[in-house]
Amino acid sequence: MAAKLQAKDAEEWTYRGEGAVNLVLAYCGSSPHFVGKVLRIQKVSNDRRECENGHSALVNHESLLWGKFEGIVSAPTKEIAEHVYVQKVMCPLLGSEHVDAGIHVLVSREFLEAVDNKVLCQRPSWRVDAARVNPLRDSALLITDHSVFPHASGSLKEDFCVSVEIKPKGGFLPTSEFIAEGNAVKKRLTRFKMHQALKLHQRKISQISQYDPLDLFSGSKDRIQRAFKGLFLTPQNNFRVFLNGSIIFGGMGGTADSTSSAVAQSFHDGLKHVISAKDGMHIKGLVDLLTETIYKSGLLNRLLEVQKLDAIDIEGAIHAYYDIISQPCVVCRKIGGKRFSARYSSIHSMQRDDKVKIVRDYLISATAKDLSMMISFKPKINMDEESPHRAVFLEASKQTFCYKAFFIDLDMKPLKKMEYYYELDQQIVNYYVQMLKDTDVLDCDETTHESLNACTSVKNGGFFCRLPGFLRSIF
Repeated sequence: MAAKLQAKDAEEWTYRGEGAVNLVLAYCGSSPHFVGKVLRIQKVSNDRRECENGHSALVNHESLLWGKFEGIVSAPTKEIAEHVYVQKVMCPLLGSEHVDAGIHVLVSREFLEAVDNKVLCQRPSWRVDAARVNPLRDSALLITDHSVFPHASGSLKEDFCVSVEIKPKGGFLPTSEFIAEGNAVKKRLTRFKMHQALKLHQRKISQISQYDPLDLFSGSKDRIQRAFKGLFLTPQNNFRVFLNGSIIFGGMGGTADSTSSAVAQSFHDGLKHVISAKDGMHIKGLVDLLTETIYKSGLLNRLLEVQKLDAIDIEGAIHAYYDIISQPCVVCRKIGGKRFSARYSSIHSMQRDDKVKIVRDYLISATAKDLSMMISFKPKINMDEESPHRAVFLEASKQTFCYKAFFIDLDMKPLKKMEYYYELDQQIVNYYVQMLKDTDVLDCDETTHESLNACTSVKNGGFFCRLPGFLRSIF
């Protein structure tokens, strides 16, 4: 582990982006310890009066969940427990070749405060309003910058490479018998699509995403291509593109709702260094390259298996949760009635170990539904040169690309968050069901969903599928 980072070291780190939990910095200095690395620093909500120092052990009930994995419960700090979680739980499930657990480096309070001040003007305003760097953490996670291909020497002076960061989200429809009859729409439409309608209503986005996770996970080349077109047209916080480690497309903090012609043209100019294509066709070339890679590599197959550990949906898992924490089931009390109580009695009568497994699997699945995936490409110039990376051939440009793929943002979800997951799930579904009632729709399929969202977009002052002519020529 390198020496503790001090206030003066903050000048060598630049803002790369952030999610709900972590701020991500890229290294721009010359220290061999950090070249080609990024630093993930935990944030704390501005609503909290006191910051957490990371020294709190797991709560007693969390020890029940993770006791079977060596090193998690015995970890001296929450930070180390979360690191072991990635190593012991997520690595075996997703494949160690696609998971970078990273290492913890020591950071001083002065370094964290200097970073917070330095990046303040670069962060999206709504992220600044929501959270800040937690100054009480004594370490941060150092991982490889997967948006670049370093030389064996560690140098980053390399041929051009392009990388994409994707948040795939949940890739299947639940079939659980514990889903309430009034929430049956969950079995026909993805959580992602229904959540889009609620976000639009709350004015968190200005238009409905054209991305459908089911397309990306479908195994169909045509549908995978459609997924990437949707991500390009409405990236939101689900899609970003980097050229040699610098972002050239997508929002720094997830603020890019849609793609303008100016942004697309600038994006084209950057891609010219990597993809051979006729003028105006470089974005399509990247879409084809991504499609070919996902289709042939099977990268998402294991991810989908992990997501499907959520076998009985949050509407079932929440009942096991209340039994684990030895509290009366709030959900049963709310819904009442003998018929509803009978539906969930099979869960409440389970052995404790079975309930623990249900909740543990649900939280692991939540990690898999919320992670990001980095895929990086560089043209293979010398076909005789051996490479540790896999290769994919792009027929349209007759190019062979080396690529690497990693899953990142593998955060361990707190047990207490089960209540939040249930409440958010009900809020999303209740809003969508009410929207169906308001429009006198008795049933909902994909076509109906698109029409409803178009109407809702207009109603909320947003826009739906307003595609510039420049982009229509591409797609």
